[in-house]
Amino acid sequence: MDPSVVSVLGLLLCISCLLLILVWKKGLGKGKLPPGPVPLPIIGNLLQLNLKNISESLCMLAKEYGPVFSLQLGLERVVVLHGYKAIKEALIDQGDNFSNRASMPIFEFVNNGLGVGVSNGERWKQLRRLSLMTLRNLGMGKRSIEERIQEEAKFLVEELKKTKGLPCDPMFILRSAPCNVICSVVFQKHFEYKDQKFLHLIELIDSEFKILSSTWIKEKQHPQSEFTIENLIWTVNVLFRAGTESTSTTLRFGLLILLKHPEIIEKMHEEIERVIGRSRSPCMEDRNKMPYTNAVVHEIQRYVDLLPTGVPHAVSQDTQFRQYLIPKGTTIMPLLTSVMNDDEEFPNPHQFDPGHFLDESGNFKKSDYFMPFSTGKRMCLGEGLARMELFLFSTSIVQNFTLKPLIDPKEIDTNPVGLGLSKVAPPYQLCFLPS
Repeated sequence: MDPSVVSVLGLLLCISCLLLILVWKKGLGKGKLPPGPVPLPIIGNLLQLNLKNISESLCMLAKEYGPVFSLQLGLERVVVLHGYKAIKEALIDQGDNFSNRASMPIFEFVNNGLGVGVSNGERWKQLRRLSLMTLRNLGMGKRSIEERIQEEAKFLVEELKKTKGLPCDPMFILRSAPCNVICSVVFQKHFEYKDQKFLHLIELIDSEFKILSSTWIKEKQHPQSEFTIENLIWTVNVLFRAGTESTSTTLRFGLLILLKHPEIIEKMHEEIERVIGRSRSPCMEDRNKMPYTNAVVHEIQRYVDLLPTGVPHAVSQDTQFRQYLIPKGTTIMPLLTSVMNDDEEFPNPHQFDPGHFLDESGNFKKSDYFMPFSTGKRMCLGEGLARMELFLFSTSIVQNFTLKPLIDPKEIDTNPVGLGLSKVAPPYQLCFLPS
């Protein structure tokens, strides 16, 4: 063998050994981590994960190592939580210890770690408190925000009517509606869907979402305050990104699922006709009288399983969890898909069935296992807004249109297209026929 090749191999072997020693020393004496697969030098357990379907790989590992297990991703230690009991015990029962956001280089690259979504400690507490207070002042949870969504639902219906029943991809329109709701809250302004500034904003949100989904002014006098311009800008940015992409993706997925199940659309039509009719717009008071439609909206979110691995947390201090001692700073991955697809709570979880949220009498049935917005102290800030949007937009569309697929419903593929840690609906077209 060429001496130079031998030298290179020897160097790589030395580096690998040093890294293994480094990892070993890093965890030495700092607690007892949960069991897990043996990591390889440098890359850890990466080869044991299907990067196109990370959540499925993690669920398979949970069958072997239990509901709490460890992985080594490069030099990063990760503790995975599988199942409702483990996630509840960590994020709710020990919420303070598990409330930190894990360090993610991609966020450092995009926004320097600023904003409520990725910050920790006092910065996170101040920004979350400010965000919640501001959202309440702007109408979140009140009649005023519902009226904004109802108004946007009318614009949405009018835009869909412009398609004149011809085949179209609804992605742009379904993305514009929730984005405009955020605009009405933040800027107190509704934009036309073809407005150039509005289009540019959507492009920015879209490009940033793709990056972040991949696997990889009075305040100068108060230097300790976290209400800096940069932090506030990135906090608003999080509201736009999360409030636009998650809702629009769920809506687009939802329409595709309904196209495959025309019998479900028919039941929704019957309930809408009985409770609302056609002379007025849907409102949130209607939801309590529409258990089937409410169940369909919930089942769409459960079935879509938008963020199967959740957003990684980290422990804020050395933490005793069950029989383990997890060192401060360890990344925690709450596997939300394991809760949303629990086969005891949701029989036949991979089958779309609104009955998962209905009791024997046809009344709506709540479930603690419904976690599309995560749970605990890091639960999504915009949960209330998203719930209202999904119900009002979905109901308005079914109220005003007959959804016509371009192919036989039996041939429609609702399997998601993997996009790193999140899911997106496969491209499709349909016809919106005014009813």
